[in-house]
Amino acid sequence: MIQIVQCWDDGVLDDIRLCEILRAHGAKASFNLNPGLHGASRSAPWRYKKCKDVSRLATSELMSVYEGFTIANHTVSHPWPLKIPITEWRAEVFDGRKQLQDIFQQPILGFAYPYGQHDEATAAVVAEAGHTYGRAVLKATPCHPSPDRFRQPTDCHHAAPDFWEIFERAKVAGAPLFYFWGHSYEFLTEEDWQAYTNKLIRFNADPDVVWADLPDIFPS
Repeated sequence: MIQIVQCWDDGVLDDIRLCEILRAHGAKASFNLNPGLHGASRSAPWRYKKCKDVSRLATSELMSVYEGFTIANHTVSHPWPLKIPITEWRAEVFDGRKQLQDIFQQPILGFAYPYGQHDEATAAVVAEAGHTYGRAVLKATPCHPSPDRFRQPTDCHHAAPDFWEIFERAKVAGAPLFYFWGHSYEFLTEEDWQAYTNKLIRFNADPDVVWADLPDIFPS
């Protein structure tokens, strides 16, 4: 048996469609959010790859969009962790968790490092703030569970060209879980959305696969 875990960053409008697809296929996921970047209305759009406008959801939309999914802390404002003073990093981590708990009225146990950047000191702050794991984007297959839950690697990005080869290697190696991540704004075409949907269908058809939530794998 191999547990499938996935997480998605940044709280953008495409998450609405992504959540609908996840629900339709009974798939679990975590969403890593920056509460300081959500406001009373949707954010002004930025351009992704010069071909797509991307906006963040309004704060008032978060509860309904992510109902039923795990919410994790991605800091208040998405800074580069190793480019700011540790005191500023501490505020980003602690305040991010508190603001998300105020919005969602539930414990926020997970954390994802912006840009995947971290070191021993920044990871220690994540642990001190009350999280049960910290996600990096270092790749190692099979990689889970890492001995250091606050510097947890992932298996791959959702659009990795060798996604299924990586998964099969993890499965053959007897890895207890397979962990991938991404941003929903990276879906640029209907073909991209269908390719992702096909991943969910293929996972669901595999009798050795179960969907899992990260706080269950890394309990307090």
